[in-house]
Amino acid sequence: MEFKDYYKALGVERGADQKTISRAFRRLAREFHPDINKRKGAEDRFKELNEAHQVLGDAAKREQYDQIYEAYKNGGVPLHDLLGRGARGRSAWAGPGGFTVTVGAEGDLNDVFGRSGGFSDFFQQLFGGLGGFGRQAAGTQGPGRLESTIEVTLEDVFRGGKRQVELPASGQRLEVEIPRGVRDGQTIRLAGAVGGQDVYLTVRIAPHRLFERTDDDLTVEVPITLTEAALGAKVDVPTPDGKVTMTVPPETQAGRLFRLKGLGMPHATSRGSAEPSRGALYVRVKVVVPTGISVRERELLEELRKARTEDPRRGLFS
Repeated sequence: MEFKDYYKALGVERGADQKTISRAFRRLAREFHPDINKRKGAEDRFKELNEAHQVLGDAAKREQYDQIYEAYKNGGVPLHDLLGRGARGRSAWAGPGGFTVTVGAEGDLNDVFGRSGGFSDFFQQLFGGLGGFGRQAAGTQGPGRLESTIEVTLEDVFRGGKRQVELPASGQRLEVEIPRGVRDGQTIRLAGAVGGQDVYLTVRIAPHRLFERTDDDLTVEVPITLTEAALGAKVDVPTPDGKVTMTVPPETQAGRLFRLKGLGMPHATSRGSAEPSRGALYVRVKVVVPTGISVRERELLEELRKARTEDPRRGLFS
């Protein structure tokens, strides 16, 4: 197994902030989502993006990944550089999968990085279990924490309910209750699900073709015509549970944001109620300039231009 450069996978620099990483993931995930992109290799690319985001999108995992990245690039590093502590005596480094790598003297790093395939094995233990279970390192005391990820759609989170999930490491299928309103990155705990051990599932919500989510609020862009923006109109707006009609007032400017209360995602605090309270739906209007203008339409627009003498760019250059 070769080293996986998650920064390269997302097309970001190593020093990129979390917002840049999340933005890059959302953009690429939309492009390669299997429901949208049917080209060969798109599904594998989508999985690669998810794996990269699961590591780089988590501050703790990213910090550990960066340490391993440096170790790999430099062909192995002293113990105190890798662990950030003195190399004398026995030290332990907890991996994100819940296992612990224990090393003694500095020379013990050869057991991790020195032999052929050593780094790949170590890297696989740390991050190869994403989407499956992180493997427990040899010599670890006690059972490892069983972790996996579950990808759900926005519709799954909106409705909630039970889903069958197959654990990649074992092929075992478990029934999972998806809580209504659960957020990306939150964890679902399945008590005693595998051999009496708890299973922790990190929720990853796939990008949606229409909605962007911020906490329990949703944002959707709705195109309107030039005349609808100028004269006002009633337009249909999509919501997670169907369409509603919204009034666009006259003289609406492009990019204006309308707030529709109670049409967003269910609040987690209202789980269990028959009608949970919900966040807001923000509608951003996009004014679409007509194309294929007829001769008559051009004449009317020319008349409008002559009748309207204001300069919207006044003050930009004074």
